[in-house]
Amino acid sequence: MEEKKLHVRIVPMTADHLDEVAELERICFTTPWSRNMLAEELDNYLSAFLVALDDQDHVVGYAGLQAVLDEGYITNVAVRPDCRKQGVAGKLLQVFLDFAEGNHLAFLSLEVRASNYDAIALYGSRGFRSVGRRKNYYEHPREDAIIMTKEFEHHGTETPVS
Repeated sequence: MEEKKLHVRIVPMTADHLDEVAELERICFTTPWSRNMLAEELDNYLSAFLVALDDQDHVVGYAGLQAVLDEGYITNVAVRPDCRKQGVAGKLLQVFLDFAEGNHLAFLSLEVRASNYDAIALYGSRGFRSVGRRKNYYEHPREDAIIMTKEFEHHGTETPVS
């Protein structure tokens, strides 16, 4: 059976999206970010948060990124349960991959629950590789995090190896 693709628009998160994103956090995560935490990220110049909007402009997914110098850290990726396996997370992730390439980031890194096989497969399909493990990183239930990283080569900017 072929995966259905949901038509979404990817746009920067604004204050208008905070209620829906906070609700998505509560649905998707056992230790969700609060609405206030999400609001603070709107003013953090190191952060970029995106939302995926359906045809009725409802938030069906979102993702967050922090960029420090040439390093990128994906902080959150969440998709409404009834909208999963329809390409939403992949579209959000692709925007961050394009950003990393366009801004010459050295790498993007993230943590994912060891049992979240669908997310691990998605990240792996986009070139992320497991580079480590954080023991007991998650709670409710307690679980390890897999650290995944995608490195970028920027031709002509690498430091030669001696």
